[in-house]
Amino acid sequence: MNVIAEYGQEDLAKVYVAKMRESRTPDRFLVEFVESVQPPIPQEKKWVLIVSSMFGCPIKCRMCDAGGDFGGKLSADEIISQVQYMVRRRYPDGKIPVSKFKIQFARMGEPSLNPAVLDAMGRLPREFDAPGLNVSISTVAPRNAATKAFFDGLLAIKDRLYTDGRFQLQFSIHTTDTAGRDDLVPVKKWSFAEISEYGERFAHPETGDKKVTLNFAPIEGYPVDAAVIREHFDPQKFLIKLTPLNPTVRSSEETLTSAINPGDSSTSDPLVEAFRDQGYDVVLSIGELEENRIGSNCGQFIQRALRAQGRPERSYELERYVVRQNDM
Repeated sequence: MNVIAEYGQEDLAKVYVAKMRESRTPDRFLVEFVESVQPPIPQEKKWVLIVSSMFGCPIKCRMCDAGGDFGGKLSADEIISQVQYMVRRRYPDGKIPVSKFKIQFARMGEPSLNPAVLDAMGRLPREFDAPGLNVSISTVAPRNAATKAFFDGLLAIKDRLYTDGRFQLQFSIHTTDTAGRDDLVPVKKWSFAEISEYGERFAHPETGDKKVTLNFAPIEGYPVDAAVIREHFDPQKFLIKLTPLNPTVRSSEETLTSAINPGDSSTSDPLVEAFRDQGYDVVLSIGELEENRIGSNCGQFIQRALRAQGRPERSYELERYVVRQNDM
């Protein structure tokens, strides 16, 4: 792995661009991975690494810049190497004295389409001296024979290696309208009933497991109805995460508008209260807006931004945040 570019700032978030394999085509076999902290929580208390599992992504979600340029799956070694690079920068001896050291499989690629993700997750506790190790997978729940095997394997790994609330599973839902969900995420995927059934098997909060997260980035024109979610999902097993739609090149091209304004609580309060009235724990996740400018947030993809004719306002200010850039 050859890291060829870095963007960001040490005290918030950094994006790394790396060439994983040799190729005559300069932009082939590039991946991005991220490290971040969450002010005011210090890095020694919580440190989050976000890694890629694919070269691009075949799903083509309408709000995600990583979709559409699919170049294949990473091996387990290639996934682990991203973590190794970021760990060695800060902890050369490999000992990670961080209270919550979280690795998220969420940068590039739908993790359930790559069995190597399971291999990598199985190796992480052996590869790193990290008592605070936690893992997280974010998925749109594609439906096919291969992903059924993946999710069965995921359940086994969680029960074997990541007990006591050290595994966070997130399903990206975005809307309760079936047609709208198909429009935003154009792939065959599990129904709400199928997600619910799996979540019931996966999460046992009474034994310390985290509740399964249902993630919504609400978009104008795509309804989010708390009562519909309550018909399918038990608040004892599932929680709700609400986040603004990040300003990506693709969401701008698709004229998608976030229904949550990070600076105006009146745009999120009614939805938060509606879910709480249905009995759900609700996380309103509004991070540092500086991360949009760095390009480190979910759905953002620096390589697409570099190729784009224009960039959304207040995002991808890459020239301002470049740390180093070689052979891009």
